[in-house]
Amino acid sequence: MPSSSAAPDLRIINLETSVTRRDTWWPKGINYRMHPDNVPCLTAAGIDCCVLANNHVLDFGPAGLEDTLDTLQRAGMKTAGAGRHHDAAAEPAVLALPAGGWVLVFDFGLETSGVTRDWAATAASPGVNLLADLSEHTVRQIAEQVERVRRPGDVVVASIHWGENFGYAIPPEQRRFAHALIDTAGVAVVHGHSSHHVKGIEVHRGQPILYGCGDLLNDYEGIRGYETYRGELGLMYFATVERQSGRLLRLDMTPTRIRRFQVKRAATDEAQWLRQVLQRESACYGVGVELGDDQCLQLRWG
Repeated sequence: MPSSSAAPDLRIINLETSVTRRDTWWPKGINYRMHPDNVPCLTAAGIDCCVLANNHVLDFGPAGLEDTLDTLQRAGMKTAGAGRHHDAAAEPAVLALPAGGWVLVFDFGLETSGVTRDWAATAASPGVNLLADLSEHTVRQIAEQVERVRRPGDVVVASIHWGENFGYAIPPEQRRFAHALIDTAGVAVVHGHSSHHVKGIEVHRGQPILYGCGDLLNDYEGIRGYETYRGELGLMYFATVERQSGRLLRLDMTPTRIRRFQVKRAATDEAQWLRQVLQRESACYGVGVELGDDQCLQLRWG
């Protein structure tokens, strides 16, 4: 599945907002809403899939979620992790590769990220694909689901909204679960998110685990209290994997900076800061990070 920073085959994002005009919000304190007329900011970026099992997609209730699903579908984007009933929320997004073959994107939310149990999709109500826990039983359930739909040559991505907004530590249960998804369920890429800053990266048996991808774009500029995490700095992750095996061939990352609600290329010193953080947090997994002359980062492992 060849890709590069210039022309990736597929673009997947965690869209952490409701896309609706509705004014009736879920009583939770912080509610995010994107106007449907602003969807061109996603289509302009060529987004292929939005994963939605997060703690803001129902900020404007079940009706707001249904608006979100309708708007993204009309715009030509696939979704995963939320739906009008449980089976729809659990279904993977099926994405075609230009050279043939498919990428299956499964999306899961966890209460540790702030997804309330009331948001879980049921047989009769809309909601998100909420995992009860990170147990071996849950892994087996996911493995069975993957086995039902995967065909030879399919690349499986597990996207997971887990953990707190700030903090570099990787809980042992997250690491065990990510390993088990690769070992038991045949997942090729673990795409973790919820943290508002980049976290460490591991390569397990040739498969990448992104424990926390940080934010590509948010509206936190000026909020005080977490400056040391440099949440305004982020990365675009370009993973090149072998289609038949799902094995990681290379992982390139483009450093970015949020400024005035826009995504800019990071400056040299900012890219170097990101490299140092990733190196520090990934070294315990035998992973290194290099900064190239093009100011992009590249993962080294093994």
